[in-house]
Amino acid sequence: MAGVFLALVVVTLFLGVKIVPQGSKHVVQRLGKYHKTLGPGLNIIFPYIDTVAYKVTTKDIVLDIPSQDVITLDNAVIIANAVAYINIVSPEKAVYGVEDYRFAIQNLVQTSLRSIVGEMNLDEALSNRDSIKAKLKGAISDDIADWGITLKTVEIQDINPSQTMQTAMEEQAAAERQRRATVTRAGGEKAAAILEAEGRLEASRRDAEAKVVLAEASQAAIEKVTSAIQGNELPVMFLLGEKYVDAIKEMSAGENAKIVLLPGDIPAAVRGIMGGMSK
Repeated sequence: MAGVFLALVVVTLFLGVKIVPQGSKHVVQRLGKYHKTLGPGLNIIFPYIDTVAYKVTTKDIVLDIPSQDVITLDNAVIIANAVAYINIVSPEKAVYGVEDYRFAIQNLVQTSLRSIVGEMNLDEALSNRDSIKAKLKGAISDDIADWGITLKTVEIQDINPSQTMQTAMEEQAAAERQRRATVTRAGGEKAAAILEAEGRLEASRRDAEAKVVLAEASQAAIEKVTSAIQGNELPVMFLLGEKYVDAIKEMSAGENAKIVLLPGDIPAAVRGIMGGMSK
């Protein structure tokens, strides 16, 4: 009998004395109804009528938000995931306010993320990670506060285009690079053609100027010769004879020249030329 009593005392003490470790809180129910929350340390409850229904950690909880497909405002598909850091400040609200607060918060973050990214186009979504994070935190903080949970922060881990979008973006980038290369090549060819035409124009202009200069020089030379000979044909015959001989020498130096015969009477030949010119 004494042994039974002693066992009953031990069991009663075991059920009535509760030691809660640091970083945890215990939710106690009395006859199936919430009674109180035990903090860290030694706690006494009424055995048999009070029971510890839930043991909740008060440390920060890291929730991994799985990857999901998100459609942007311009109908591009991107893949995004996140991680949320939460802390339970009211264990009784967390355990009685929602069936599974971890699963509920994960779904809430995923839904809010789809909604926020859905209001952005692809470029905005890929380049505004901090903005998405701020909007996401603002969107879910009030909701989970009703469950006695505080959202410490939420981080966007990855936000990338889907494989199909990556392939399309790579093809678009390659096409854009090819277009720029074609434009650059065409511009270079155009500039080269303009420079070549300008070169030909400048050369033609200078050739014409040179011919004018040569004609003016010839005119001046003829006028000087005419003034110098004063009707005497001998100097003229000498000059024409010299030109005549030089011309025959050039003819004889040609590849097709085989035999060149000089006239026996060069002065007569020159007079013949002068006679033809005078006619």
